[in-house]
Amino acid sequence: MKLNKDFLAGVQGSLPILIGVIPFAMITGVGAVSVGLTFWETMGMSVLVFAGASQLVVFQLMGAGTPWIIMVLTAWVVNVRFTMYSATLAPYLQKLSTGRKALLAYMLSDQAFGVSMSRFVSSQGEIDHHWYFFGSALTVWTTWQISAVAGTLLGSLVPASWGFDFAFPLSFTALMFGALRDRPTVVAAVVGGMVAVTAKGLPYNTGLVLATMLGIAAGYFAESLKMKAEAAV
Repeated sequence: MKLNKDFLAGVQGSLPILIGVIPFAMITGVGAVSVGLTFWETMGMSVLVFAGASQLVVFQLMGAGTPWIIMVLTAWVVNVRFTMYSATLAPYLQKLSTGRKALLAYMLSDQAFGVSMSRFVSSQGEIDHHWYFFGSALTVWTTWQISAVAGTLLGSLVPASWGFDFAFPLSFTALMFGALRDRPTVVAAVVGGMVAVTAKGLPYNTGLVLATMLGIAAGYFAESLKMKAEAAV
């Protein structure tokens, strides 16, 4: 069976970014084991949630004994960006059936969104958006799951005395610097970081939720000012 050319283009377009997906997924797998999850629990979460940043946050909160409601709220705040991703992609996928939209929504990731939108904007309607996004998203999803398995197996082989506490802040530091593209993102990072440090003593790690929300608000405000300034020119 001959595969759709735009599907293959989506696969090919995602290959360069896998160098960042693989270690991130492996660290997520190792982190799950470090807080006591079994192999099947880790893989179940990886398949059902498929959101690396929120998974790492939840693992850190689990290690601190945080109530489940705070973990759910924090994961929701971390993943709220996918709402904006979906709204941006919607015009390109609006003709699909509900079932196909649901599948692509499940497979949505930062990497697939970035690769696909870059191609959509430059293609000027010359490609099948559905197949291109599916190729990109499936490539990232498959690589993530395989790498998470590797990380989980690695974590189960490493003595607990070694500890992997460094993995969480190291991963988020790498993610943060990769996301600092302009002034609004820098403002969001600075405000979020300052609030996180200041509110560290709040019970149940609610300082992290507060820092995330205020960081997003600050970034949104900075983006609004930027757009007004550009419109005035």
